[in-house]
Amino acid sequence: MSSSLPYGPGEAQVVPEIEVLTKQGHEVIIVPAYPRGSVLHDDAKALMESTITQPLLSLNIVKAAIVESLRAPTKVLRILGWLFQSRSLMILLKNLAIYLKGLWLARLARRWKADHIHATWAAVAATMALIASEVSGIPWSFTARRFDILENNLLSLKMVHASFMRLISQDGLKMVKELGLEMPDHRVLILHVGVYLPTHFGALRDQQEEVNVPIILCPAGLRPVKGHKYLIEAFAILRERGVKLELWLAGQGKLRRELQKQIEALELSHRIDFLGQLPHLELLDLYNQGKIAIVVLPSLHEGIPVSLIEAMAHGIPVVSTIVGGTPELLEGGVGLLVPPKDPMALANAIECLVKDPELRKQLGEAGRKRVEDSFAVESIMAELVRRFEACVGSKA
Repeated sequence: MSSSLPYGPGEAQVVPEIEVLTKQGHEVIIVPAYPRGSVLHDDAKALMESTITQPLLSLNIVKAAIVESLRAPTKVLRILGWLFQSRSLMILLKNLAIYLKGLWLARLARRWKADHIHATWAAVAATMALIASEVSGIPWSFTARRFDILENNLLSLKMVHASFMRLISQDGLKMVKELGLEMPDHRVLILHVGVYLPTHFGALRDQQEEVNVPIILCPAGLRPVKGHKYLIEAFAILRERGVKLELWLAGQGKLRRELQKQIEALELSHRIDFLGQLPHLELLDLYNQGKIAIVVLPSLHEGIPVSLIEAMAHGIPVVSTIVGGTPELLEGGVGLLVPPKDPMALANAIECLVKDPELRKQLGEAGRKRVEDSFAVESIMAELVRRFEACVGSKA
């Protein structure tokens, strides 16, 4: 269960996990809750063969919902009652919108003889998985990241009925506890997001050292929470110091026009470029080509950012903010951390890396080692599969 994957610009971090599951011989069907947008990422296009797409409402959805209601009327009504425990009208409406599709998924999963249902988010995707599991008797689990924990869409109920909940960081566990929610330790799995490790790390690092004007990349959607305006202010400070740099902003969002005005007002148009929303493989190709000297993510809130993990996997030094699970990723000196909303601290950290090639090399190697040890997707998925297999037959 995804939110939109393989459609739309988001959820690229889920693609490697699905690819590894398939390579390991597991059959995987992807069911997006809201299949909206085009298939942007090239690596997601290969998933279309394994994707079953249905809108929120269709004749097939209605037919399946009727069949399931007749087959298990008590369960169907009980689950509908659960949805009315939603903590706000907006969340209730979201859950009701997915209700019939959840019944359809129950029928699909049972007819496909699925062993397990997993939702890649704790919000609406998990609601749909909860419905399908309770009606079909197939065990289920879900991954909770950050915004979906904060949304708290029936999270307590889902924690009770799921076989386990996967959190991608210790910070996620802290957030759950701060909401006052409790779950038995044996049903909480803290398991990071995994990425592929490139095989040409040494050659890539040497290419980066040959760059004349360092290129700084910020791979993040153009949304307030990502803190772009502070990074742009930092670049104005660096210009005044005579530090020659280029900044590439890879992402799209509602702040594009506002950020463009800020750049023009600071007379930085010759130093800062908007790349738009890059397909995932194009972003990784920038790293593979050795074009990027430093990756910066000046976020105000984060889980554990995959954009940093991917850069670190390529031996690229990173700078980010002391928020969410980012310190967990960069602890032990594998990246530079600064306070959020602090352009001066950002400028100082970037300048430090630009002027110290040895530090860039040291952080690049340390970051790569951190990813090898804790974020390699093959190891991550091996552990997740062990948890899936432990759930087989536990519910029906």
